[in-house]
Formats: sequence, C-alpha cells, structure tokens
Amino acid sequence: MKETTAIMSKEPLPRRYPRAPIQRRIYAFLLDFAAVWFVSALVGVALLQLIVFIAAWWGLRVFAVTRYKGQSLGRWAFDLQIIDGRRGRLPDVTVLTKREGAISVIAFLGLVGLQYGFPNVLSVLILISPLLVELVVAIGDEDNQQAIHDRFFDTVIVPSRRGYSLDIRIRRWVDLLMDRMRQ
Repeated sequence: MKETTAIMSKEPLPRRYPRAPIQRRIYAFLLDFAAVWFVSALVGVALLQLIVFIAAWWGLRVFAVTRYKGQSLGRWAFDLQIIDGRRGRLPDVTVLTKREGAISVIAFLGLVGLQYGFPNVLSVLILISPLLVELVVAIGDEDNQQAIHDRFFDTVIVPSRRGYSLDIRIRRWVDLLMDRMRQ
C-alpha cells in the first residue's frame, strides 16, 4: 500500500525537458496505432484480435523502444523519443511494459470503436473518449505535456535528433507540389 500512495502523491519532475510538439506526438501515436491495427486486423476473431493487438503493441512500443534508443516506428518517423522523467534516460522494460499495457487497453478500445462502431456514432464516441481524455490532459500540461499514463509512470516524450522527420518531408513535398501546380 505504501507504493501506491507514493505513486499517487507526485512531486514535479526534477527538471524541465524540451517540449515535443503535440502534433508530432499525435502523428507518431497514429502511425504506431495504424501499424498495429493492420497486423491485428488480419485476425478475424475478436478475442484473438485482442491478443494479437497487445502482442504487436508490446513488440512495437516496448521491445522496439528498448532496442532503438527510446523510439518506436512512429516516434522514429517523427523525431521523438521517450525518456524517464526522473533519470533523464531510457525507461527500463518493466516501466515501459506497464505504461504501454495501460495505453494498449485504451488504444484497443479505440480500435473497437473505429472498427465496429461506425454505424452507431455514440459507441464510437464512448470507446474513443479515453484516448481523447489522454490527449486533452497532454495538451493541458504546460510543462512537459504529459498524458495520464506519462504522469503515472514518470515518462516524458522529448524531441530527438534521430529520425526521419516525416512531417517535415511531407510538408516539403506538398509545397513542391503546390509550386508545380501554380506554374
């Protein structure tokens, strides 16, 4: 019980980290979500789809992150990295597993809402609302833009020098395309 009360009574992080743009965080999450959705959509049975979703999510968001210096596929594509807010370095596997276990359940609810709930708009809104709450909390945090699961496990998403800069490249391609259309 002592551990629970220590977790719930949080003091602020020891230092302020550079803020990752919230749009990049959203895009990185959506890329990871779409990749895992694609893998789990290959399975037709709902219970088996949940198991495949959680396994693929763990592989992409825990195994890959520990292997590739804090970056999953989405975070690499958008130059982001996850760090431990207290130590300033990559979180250990147990912290990442707990963190991603919590967010994977919320992401799977969003998947169910998007995949099966389109005829009923109310069910889509109900199943996606935990993701929206996470987003609103991250936007509302002025210091580190931590969502609920980030605060609970003391993790921070920060900009990285490693990555593909997909959003910048897409913006350049669109600008180039617009220039060519004007000519």
